[in-house]
Amino acid sequence: MDKVFITRKISADALEILTSIANVEIWPEETPPQKDTLLSKMEGISGLLSLLTDPIDREVIVKGKNLKVISQMAVGFDNIDTKTATTNGIPVGHTPGVLTEATADHTWALLMAVARRIVEAHNEVHDGIWRPWGPDVLCGMDLSGSTLGIIGMGRIGKAVARRAKGFGMRILYYDTSLQKDIEAETGAIFSDMKNVFSQSDILSLHVYLSETTKQLVNAKTLALMKPTAILINTSRGGVVDSIALTNAILEKKIAAAGLDVFDPEPIPLNHILLQQKNVIITPHIASAGKTTRQKMAQIAVQNLINGLRGEPLLHCANPEVYSKSK
Repeated sequence: MDKVFITRKISADALEILTSIANVEIWPEETPPQKDTLLSKMEGISGLLSLLTDPIDREVIVKGKNLKVISQMAVGFDNIDTKTATTNGIPVGHTPGVLTEATADHTWALLMAVARRIVEAHNEVHDGIWRPWGPDVLCGMDLSGSTLGIIGMGRIGKAVARRAKGFGMRILYYDTSLQKDIEAETGAIFSDMKNVFSQSDILSLHVYLSETTKQLVNAKTLALMKPTAILINTSRGGVVDSIALTNAILEKKIAAAGLDVFDPEPIPLNHILLQQKNVIITPHIASAGKTTRQKMAQIAVQNLINGLRGEPLLHCANPEVYSKSK
């Protein structure tokens, strides 16, 4: 029977079929296993089910001499050395698509909370502050009629755009290719990246982390933004230069930010952004809908089972592994 290691607890219903065909060990802690622990677990296993916080680098992959498949319970996979996996004939699974709506919902939760200063107002009430009604008290941004800029018009970007249409927002976007379907559906307008940065009242990021998107938001691009603009990031922390963003917030080059991801994660407790009323930070929970997480676990387990059986994965991050093995 194949041995499988899972780096965190996942839903019981997703595990049921896996435990019937494999010897499964599950890391019991909420925090991810340390690198040395992960290396020791690689010996003798045929399948690995990982999360974004697990560094599945060359050393880890090479250590798994019997490894048949890596299955990641996430849409992203930049924590996995897919090149080494491919070289070693190991398919890498991931879970795209299923978390689209949940992530778009969380994007809008952050967007609305920042734009209307919800957390700030909530904290004032809990601190015993209830200011008399006044023309300027806790005034935020009106969404209707404002411009939403989207960088990355993939599944999640499109879901965010659909919601924006209902709020009567003007939608600008930049992507590596034209997305005619969402243009027809929402009236979104394709523009170059510089224009999206400079014209947006709210800028929302929806790109994979790669060499081309790493620190896409930096001192130079932040300088293009309006001083009244809001930055929302539910993609990956590394897409934003956190030092440049901190400076932009402190120097009031942009008005506010809503972040579900950060570089590094977790954000240090003494980080100055945590002290800013105009910054809302959540701990990488954009896909944390109960149904969504269950579906992610089910897909991850099915990817793992397919890999153990030598069958194509439902969603493979390195499909070139199959042509290599021929």
